Amino acid sequence: MIQVLALDHLVLTVADLVRTCEFYQAVLGMEVVTFGAGRVALRYGQQKINLHPAESPFAPHAQSPGAGSADLCFLIVPPLARAVAHLEALGVPIEAGPVPRTGATGPLVSIYLRDPDGNLLELSVPANSGPGATA
Repeated sequence: MIQVLALDHLVLTVADLVRTCEFYQAVLGMEVVTFGAGRVALRYGQQKINLHPAESPFAPHAQSPGAGSADLCFLIVPPLARAVAHLEALGVPIEAGPVPRTGATGPLVSIYLRDPDGNLLELSVPANSGPGATA
C-alpha cells in the first residue's frame, strides 16, 4: 500500500504567466521562482505551484489542461480581517465570506476570491484559532 506523506506541489495552467505571477506575489505574498529550463513556480511555505502556460503546457500534463479550472484553499495567518483589509486595499473583490467551512483538520472560517484566470481561491483560518482570529 502507498502512504501519502504530503503534497509537494501542484500545477496551474494559466493564460498569462506574467499576470498570474504578479497577482500571486502582490495578493498572497508568494515568491516567483524559476527552475529547470526556464520554468516558473510560485513558492510559499514548504510548497510550490508550478505554472504551465495554456498555449504550451509542460509534458506530461493533465489530460485536459485549462486555465481557470482550479479550486484551491490556502490556510493563512489569522486574523482573517487583516486579509480582508489587504484585499480591499488592492481592489481585489471578495466573492463570498467570511463563512464557516470544514477543512482537512477541522472547522475553518473562509473568504473567497478569484485569480486572473478565474480559479477560485479560498483563504482560511482555523475557526478555533483564538479570540480575534476572524475579527
